[in-house]
Amino acid sequence: MVSLETPVCDFGTKAFDFTLPGVDGRTWSLQECMGEKGLLIMFICNHCPYVKAVQDRIVRDALELKQFGIESVAIMSNDPTDYQDDSFENMKLFSKRMNFSFPYLFDESQDIAKQYGAVCTPDFFGYNTNFELQYRGRLDASRKETAPPDTRRDLFEAMKLIAQTGHGPQDQIPSMGCSIKWK
Repeated sequence: MVSLETPVCDFGTKAFDFTLPGVDGRTWSLQECMGEKGLLIMFICNHCPYVKAVQDRIVRDALELKQFGIESVAIMSNDPTDYQDDSFENMKLFSKRMNFSFPYLFDESQDIAKQYGAVCTPDFFGYNTNFELQYRGRLDASRKETAPPDTRRDLFEAMKLIAQTGHGPQDQIPSMGCSIKWK
């Protein structure tokens, strides 16, 4: 397992369109995922210890962000050949077990991860209503272990700011996680 950090936010970069199958049986596009005030795109997977450390917080924050007009979508881009936990069938089970309130999509070709420049799981991209990147940082101070409950909610606060102003914070701490498992 290789641990990587995400690059610094390139403010204003436009979101790339996609059409990907979801674990719910639907095919989702970027436009269908967008909320009234913005969109959080999360590159995650089922097996990564960094994702496991924050999976409950991802579910909590995505649900709470809805009240601010922010919708969320998770994309799994790992090659499941060597990581059966990341198979489409296991994605369905993971989504159901975690009670995801957002679409969980499979990027089998890995083209979407490459277009976005996703490097690790988790990798978070926060967009305003103009599909302009405003956040590329961590969820919170968690790494392979979950941070204490009173830890600052970096991602949540950034997305709330985007909902209120259309702009993300200037100071952002990179996310850290397992490298995407490329074909």
